[in-house]
Amino acid sequence: MLIFFNSGTKEWYLKTYLKEILRRKDLLLYLVTSGLKAEHRNSFLGYFWWLLDPLLGIGVYYFLVVFVLGRGGEGYGPFLVVGLVVFRSFSAILRSSAKSISSQSSIITQVYLPKAVFPIGASLTQLVNFCFGLIVIAVFLFIFQIIPGLSIFWLPLVLSVQLLFMVAIALIIGYICVFIRDIENLITHLVRVLRYGSPVIWESSMLPEKYAWVAQISPLTPFLNGYRNIILYNKAPDLQSLIIILVISVVVIISMLFIYDKFEHRIIKVL
Repeated sequence: MLIFFNSGTKEWYLKTYLKEILRRKDLLLYLVTSGLKAEHRNSFLGYFWWLLDPLLGIGVYYFLVVFVLGRGGEGYGPFLVVGLVVFRSFSAILRSSAKSISSQSSIITQVYLPKAVFPIGASLTQLVNFCFGLIVIAVFLFIFQIIPGLSIFWLPLVLSVQLLFMVAIALIIGYICVFIRDIENLITHLVRVLRYGSPVIWESSMLPEKYAWVAQISPLTPFLNGYRNIILYNKAPDLQSLIIILVISVVVIISMLFIYDKFEHRIIKVL
């Protein structure tokens, strides 16, 4: 783990950079609002797509699995809804973070701004989108007459870990894609692997025992299981997995902020 403490000056190397990010709260708010508007700016239905898009995806997979393949069984509807809404937020952050810095080149090359602000803004935008997805989940819970229990109080914890995880991903991908633009083309395939390699539309128990490791190594599995436990099964999430992800995310965020602070001049040169 990197240590950023300077025993001579008794100050953190990242202190100034973090202060600069906090000073840009207005910019973060602008990035979030403009990011939300940009997603459906030229569409006829506008913001309604925030609700309609996940509903259409749910309809397609439900028809495929239940009516075409004859699988799923009782309770598959809510199971699928939670899985697709959660997966949608992670796939969106992979795509948006890839262009979070490179798409702002006209601003970055003219005005000094801490470049980490842009991936963080992309993460916050997708968290807001995910909250709209929770509305879709609530509608389906009402339709299927499912009432969450006291386990719902675990929801803020999982949301917080999810945000830190998304920020860590966004900082990594945003930085790398500045120098290696081809990563953007690989993300589409990575999203496809995550969709079918994680228990999004299928349960982990459906895998043969020798392939159980596929779901276990997926970084989405703790979140998928966590939200399902909280919302559908009135159970606590897997705290051990979430704590591991939390610690790793914090270490990655601190390390990436150090990298951004030290090598921001390289980003400007490439852009």
